[in-house]
Amino acid sequence: MVNAWATPQEVIDATGVSVTGQQLAQAQSDIEIFTNRIYADTERIRPRDLHWLGQAVARQAAWLAGQFGLETRLDATQIQQDQVSTGLKDDGLVLAPMAARALRRVSWMRSRTVHIRSAFEAAGPVVNPLSDASDDVQAWTPLPGGA
Repeated sequence: MVNAWATPQEVIDATGVSVTGQQLAQAQSDIEIFTNRIYADTERIRPRDLHWLGQAVARQAAWLAGQFGLETRLDATQIQQDQVSTGLKDDGLVLAPMAARALRRVSWMRSRTVHIRSAFEAAGPVVNPLSDASDDVQAWTPLPGGA
């Protein structure tokens, strides 16, 4: 039995491709490398993320079954042969397209927005100048016209 986020039956159910235990173990290892998470820490991963990790492993295992010489490929972004040129995405030679799509749905793999305070924003708490609470902060000047 291979320790993986997907079983051989789940690979068949999801992709229609039957894989060996070795291919499933290799797919698990590939996904661990891409996610920076290992199977041993599964209890700390949310159920929704486990689902997408399982989908990624299943897709990667099915894709691996049809690949030749995967471990000896060059790291390339463009291949040209006989006046035919092909451009590849970042991990196009080592990660299944559907596995990559599943990994984009894992919570820690998504992009995040970080707000960086602008140099023009106030450094302290925002104070409403019309509020009575800001009287001590504002400089007092008499109204023109003398009242």
